Amino acid sequence: MRRTSMTRAPAQSRAPVRYGAALWARKLAAVVLILGVWVESAAAEVRLLAFGDSLVQGYGLPAEEGFVPQLSAWLAANGASDVDVINGGVSGDTTAGGLARISWALSETPDAVIVELGANDMLRGLPLDELRSNLDGILSIIAAENLPVLLVSVPSIANYGPDYEAEYREIYADLADTYGALFYPNFFAGITEGRTLQEAQALMQPDGIHPNADGVRANVELIGPSVLELVTRARS
Repeated sequence: MRRTSMTRAPAQSRAPVRYGAALWARKLAAVVLILGVWVESAAAEVRLLAFGDSLVQGYGLPAEEGFVPQLSAWLAANGASDVDVINGGVSGDTTAGGLARISWALSETPDAVIVELGANDMLRGLPLDELRSNLDGILSIIAAENLPVLLVSVPSIANYGPDYEAEYREIYADLADTYGALFYPNFFAGITEGRTLQEAQALMQPDGIHPNADGVRANVELIGPSVLELVTRARS
């Protein structure tokens, strides 16, 4: 009877140890799994800097209806919900202003950059050689960080004449080619393409320069695929 008692006691004392170790292992595995999912999710996020003037900043619109929040919503609805779009727009900014602040803007550590500048240079009649030089400087600083870029232009003013228009358009195409950037030649394409003048005007604010909320939505829908391509470059 003593032998029976002695053989049972160790079996009873070992069972809780085995159960406790198994429970601890399961908890540890769950924690590792949760941490792994969190780390993978955090690593997958793409930070996208939208760098530009009032068209990016969202002039005249409620905060939720500007270009950046509407682009964020479009990306989320089109398979890129992990993209964090940073609003780097400054109303009234020229290419010179952009050149002065691009290094500071890059302190946000983006993975890719949209550059939309030059409209205010054109509206103020600033020399095109200065526009080219400033844009070149901006793209050079971004290239030094090895970041993919989507360069965005707006149409030139018709009353400047065909020579101005051709040179203006050529600046953006040349610089996009030089820096291997994606190029989107008409920020307003969503408003103007396939619409009558009256229909396009209905998508603009009363100043005739800035899109209203519906106009922003139309622009975002057309530029969205180019932004998705930029995001793809950032991920690779």
